[in-house]
Amino acid sequence: MQTNWLKRLGPLAMLLLLAFTSPPPKKIKLYLVGDSTIAQKIKQTFPETGWGMPLPTYFDSTVVVDNRAQNGRSTRTFLAENRWQPIVDALQEGDYVFIQFGHNDESEAHPDRYTSPADYRKNLTKFVTETRSKKGYPVLITPVTRRKFDKEGKIMETHVAYSAATMDVARELKVPLIDLDKMSRELLQKYGAEQSKQLFLQLEPGDHPNYPYGRNDNTHFSELGARKMAQLVVSQVIAQKLPCCRSELVSPRPRTPCRPLRLLVKTTNPPRHEKTTEFIRPALARGGPRPGLRLRGSPGWLGPVPHRAGGLQRRARLPQESHHHLHQEGGV
Repeated sequence: MQTNWLKRLGPLAMLLLLAFTSPPPKKIKLYLVGDSTIAQKIKQTFPETGWGMPLPTYFDSTVVVDNRAQNGRSTRTFLAENRWQPIVDALQEGDYVFIQFGHNDESEAHPDRYTSPADYRKNLTKFVTETRSKKGYPVLITPVTRRKFDKEGKIMETHVAYSAATMDVARELKVPLIDLDKMSRELLQKYGAEQSKQLFLQLEPGDHPNYPYGRNDNTHFSELGARKMAQLVVSQVIAQKLPCCRSELVSPRPRTPCRPLRLLVKTTNPPRHEKTTEFIRPALARGGPRPGLRLRGSPGWLGPVPHRAGGLQRRARLPQESHHHLHQEGGV
């Protein structure tokens, strides 16, 4: 009798549990549409980096960044190649579309991609109205600046007509606008003509195996430059209080002081004795092991320590799962 009662109570308890269990939060999709200054890059072009690549790191797991930007595309070719319609078909209520074009639209030397300012406005209007038709939220972004300074070291505008057209459409349709052109110019001006090179794909011959003859590119970004541009975009998400991301932005983690990590290093030849060596944590955490130490096989192994004592070569091991071999000051 008691067993039958328990059997009947089980499904009821399960229903009550499900009733009071809150569903997981709905994920927000953030689409990026644009050109090579945003786009994902393949490893063969590294260190070239689009600013859309680091953008997901500024949001928590409830925001999914879907980077649909493509190298060399203008608003016209993005539409002509049917890259826009799949985004419209996939849009859900509450999704966001960040739109930045202009670099290729203004390229009169390339008729296969050039788009007149009038047609550029029409295409931006199409992106905005079709996003809204699916109850999504469009955000227009002026084209990020190229690196171009005059003889006096003042940054020059490189997208005058197309930034103005973007702002016109945003004003007419009451669309949130991120003036990345202006903000990026201000950033480059702070860096100056010479130091701003580190934000772009500026390489000397032999600097990187992907570019053995070097690279002098004032349009596409280095990894640092891409992060700086993404930070500018995020700063406007916060300043304009765009609802897509205010609560979903990842809070900066507090910086903790780095303490030396003490490793017990044993010699391999008699007479056997031990020596404790200190390694500074940032070398292991940020820049990899110190010079002369190489990862071997797994993150747990470090290669031969370069210094010698008494002619004996030493080898250090960082256990991957257990840390009982480490004599340390502070946690790992």
